[in-house]
Amino acid sequence: MSIDHRRLGRELNLFDSDPLIGAGLPFWLPAGAAARHEVESYLYDLERRAGYRHVYSPALGKRRIYELSGHWHNFADDMFPPMRVGEDELVLRPSLCPHHALIFRSRGRSYRDLPLRIAELGPMYRAERSGVVGGLSRVRSMLLNDAHIFCAEEQAGAEVAGVLALMRQAHAALGMGPVSYRLSLRGPGKRYGGDDGSWARAEELLRGALADAGVEYVAVPGEAAFYGPKIDIQVADPSGREWTLATVQIDYHQPERFELEYADRSGGRGRPVMVHRSLAGSMERLFGHLIEVHEGAFPVWYAPIQLAVLPVGADQDAAARRFAAEAAGLRVEVIHDGSVGARIRDHHRVPYLAVIGAREAESGEVALRLRDGSRLDPMPGAAAIELIEAAARDGRQAGAEVRARP
Repeated sequence: MSIDHRRLGRELNLFDSDPLIGAGLPFWLPAGAAARHEVESYLYDLERRAGYRHVYSPALGKRRIYELSGHWHNFADDMFPPMRVGEDELVLRPSLCPHHALIFRSRGRSYRDLPLRIAELGPMYRAERSGVVGGLSRVRSMLLNDAHIFCAEEQAGAEVAGVLALMRQAHAALGMGPVSYRLSLRGPGKRYGGDDGSWARAEELLRGALADAGVEYVAVPGEAAFYGPKIDIQVADPSGREWTLATVQIDYHQPERFELEYADRSGGRGRPVMVHRSLAGSMERLFGHLIEVHEGAFPVWYAPIQLAVLPVGADQDAAARRFAAEAAGLRVEVIHDGSVGARIRDHHRVPYLAVIGAREAESGEVALRLRDGSRLDPMPGAAAIELIEAAARDGRQAGAEVRARP
């Protein structure tokens, strides 16, 4: 039976929806929010260490900004209609790139500032039809892991290569499994911005970065963004359907439309190349995929509950609560309802279970049960906590989940 993230997400209390909020507008419950926060924090730290500078920008702007960027001309059918506010027409943004272009333009820039890597985990909106929205995969409101690199043309190839390496690291840590690469190019019957020369240069830079990375790819005409070609990183769900979760694109069009400039080495004016990239796409589509790939049993570092403490009876409740308090650095819950066997079955997706019986309560030791059904030898509570913290830390840092043994 195929895994459906919509069913499993509700069963595990990760997310839900309500007709009063509207179709394509899911809300995140505490368990899902905990996992999502951990992933967002990881991506933020990964980007910061790679030299990205994080910003915040508004979720809407004047219609004019999207006319300049080209979104209004090429993408209006997927945008929400303008809202009249006094003399202004404000639009919910379908993309973050126009705002980041204006952030670049807000200050004088020099070649010494380049590459300037601007990142944001920001909201954006798409006017998806009611018949196609559902779960987390097709939504109208999303939070995008996004960034734009402003660089000289001769720096663009190395920047794309760096993005591809950062993607591999993030995908390994998330446990996303194998990916495939698609070079999305222009095709007939669609509208594109820019001139043939800039498109040819952008395609050459992307092909060079893919060759340097040693990855195989398939060229797909007609799948480019309206402003430039792109590399789409594809993942397959358990049913074999492919999704685009990450992308890197080269854009000459918007820097020209927004008249972006920097002072070059000769004292003249240069125009930057704009590299668009997302390591993991929107949090909604990402978690729709992760729920299905892991069947709700997330890696230790972003599991909603990392440790479940199960007192055998009422006499062990105080000891269970003391142990949970000592493990407050983890996401820990004390589970009381039902028999011990039923609680173990109901929480089989939790990475670590600690059953506290009379012997454990008296000795202060715990015998951890793992997701695969195996048990570790009894150990002091502090040692058990350190083991779980190390497993989470190693999985987050090394790009792979590590199940530690004492």
